[in-house]
Amino acid sequence: MEFLRPASLAEALAAKAAHPDAVPVAGGTDVLVEINFDHRRPSALLDLNRVAELHGHDTVDGRIRIAAATPYTRIIAELGDRLPGLAMAARTVGSPQIRNRGSVGGNLGAASPAGDSHPALLAAGAEVEIASVRGTRRVEAKDFYLGVKRNVLEPDELITAVHLAPAAGPQQFSKVGTRNAMVIAVCAFGLALHPGERRVGTGVGSAAPTPRRAVDAEEFIAGELAAEDQWDRPRALADSVKRRFGELVAQAAAPIDDVRGSADYRKHALSVLARRTLTWAWTDYCGGRQAECA
Repeated sequence: MEFLRPASLAEALAAKAAHPDAVPVAGGTDVLVEINFDHRRPSALLDLNRVAELHGHDTVDGRIRIAAATPYTRIIAELGDRLPGLAMAARTVGSPQIRNRGSVGGNLGAASPAGDSHPALLAAGAEVEIASVRGTRRVEAKDFYLGVKRNVLEPDELITAVHLAPAAGPQQFSKVGTRNAMVIAVCAFGLALHPGERRVGTGVGSAAPTPRRAVDAEEFIAGELAAEDQWDRPRALADSVKRRFGELVAQAAAPIDDVRGSADYRKHALSVLARRTLTWAWTDYCGGRQAECA
């Protein structure tokens, strides 16, 4: 196995162009596990740890740009106030050691349906920045995933960053697992209120071949909020509205039966997660007035 160790992004892109089969590795929390269990035996590894351009975050055109190899711990500590949904998801990733090494870029590259960051990225309307020696392009998160562990990357491309607008309203993330920590999600759900767009964003994880939005649920709740002028005069959401929202989120899923849970259980759990996260986010939007908005 060849080991490539570029010192800059330009070198990394050149190496990926010359060795399109090389597997990128930064935190190694997915790739090295697969290698250790002999599930993957790449011809080359492309070590990105020395590439400074892939670490850190800044603001570009009013949106937060998170470089691909920025660890979850930095997202939690430095961006939790501006990207609360992503920070919530980051806190559920593995152990402290994994959060110190793992990154959103790695999660996107693995493209596992169970990746914890995906629902938050979808709900927030994130864009994925992709680069090669041919240039740079951006892909909306909703268009990034093609199938189980498959994404839109061409063989010579690398994920360089994700772009998200700072939260304009409350965001939430919740997942169900077989225990409270260090667990792969049985299912997960992300939600973000976008008051300026009069829109609610959603993200469903670990309940379909790819992470996905619950578009019908988004359109339903946006219609309900608009019809009752709730964005400008927030009041409690009817239980029937929250139940229907949960039902539509469950209908957006296409889960399977596996060792972590049945398809029926995943749909039921997603419905519950959707109702709860909507209630939490709406209560926050109302200014925490539990009696009026819960």
